[in-house]
Amino acid sequence: MVHANRTVGADLGGTGAGDSGTGMRAGLARQALLPLRLFLGITFVYAGLDKLTDSAFLAARGTGSLGEMLSRVHDTAALPVLVDLAQKSPVGFGYAIAVGELAVGIGTLVGLLGRLAALGGALISLTLWLTVSWATQPYYYGNDLAYLIAWIPLVMAGAPRFSLDAVLRVRRSRHGAQLFG
Repeated sequence: MVHANRTVGADLGGTGAGDSGTGMRAGLARQALLPLRLFLGITFVYAGLDKLTDSAFLAARGTGSLGEMLSRVHDTAALPVLVDLAQKSPVGFGYAIAVGELAVGIGTLVGLLGRLAALGGALISLTLWLTVSWATQPYYYGNDLAYLIAWIPLVMAGAPRFSLDAVLRVRRSRHGAQLFG
């Protein structure tokens, strides 16, 4: 049954009578990005640490090395010029990717510069999609495209709750334009 007095607040879990969206559904809506933040943050921290602790990956040649993988995907990449760039220094590129994943993961988990961290994650995922997983058939078997799409809501919304960004925002609002107070 539809009631004529329903409001936007009611759609978010309010009572519909001037409610500002404080009901259970509104609370859940405000937390909707938290599971995504946790998943992407944990995944990127793990990926960065895994690469940094894998001596085979951080090698120019050999089984399981980044150098070998770059050689294997060169001809099927959407942008082989990116692969060429990485092949100039596979070890340096491997460290850059690992440290980038670690920074993105930590930034996402703690919510520090949330939009910037998410943008970094999206750029890493885009780069990997255009190089490593571009030729995956069918496309939905490749996970880099899914990660790229998963980062977009966090690029748009940042880390508005349970984050250092939120703490800093509250501190700034209490102290006005002062940087320290």
